[in-house]
Amino acid sequence: MSIDEKPEWTFLTNHGHVLLCIARDPMIRGREIAAQVGITERATQSIVGDLVAAGYVTRSREGRRNHYALNQDLPFRHPVEQAHLVGELLRVLVGPVRQL
Repeated sequence: MSIDEKPEWTFLTNHGHVLLCIARDPMIRGREIAAQVGITERATQSIVGDLVAAGYVTRSREGRRNHYALNQDLPFRHPVEQAHLVGELLRVLVGPVRQL
């Protein structure tokens, strides 16, 4: 498979991919997230809304852009991973991330 081909499945969901994009760049634009994850801007907005509603992400306006902050102290949502905090995954895949 070439780098440009999209795999049939991945270990993380689109929600996880969006969270990682935000962790890497708290000032990232929705269209940039969409391009990196391979989803539409509308899907990106919906996922960011889910993450904000669940408390994993806070969003604030800075001029014409959004600024995101992550709450790494929340557990994963699925019972299989619930004993682990989201921050554990972020530290492994992104490195140190700024807290809320």
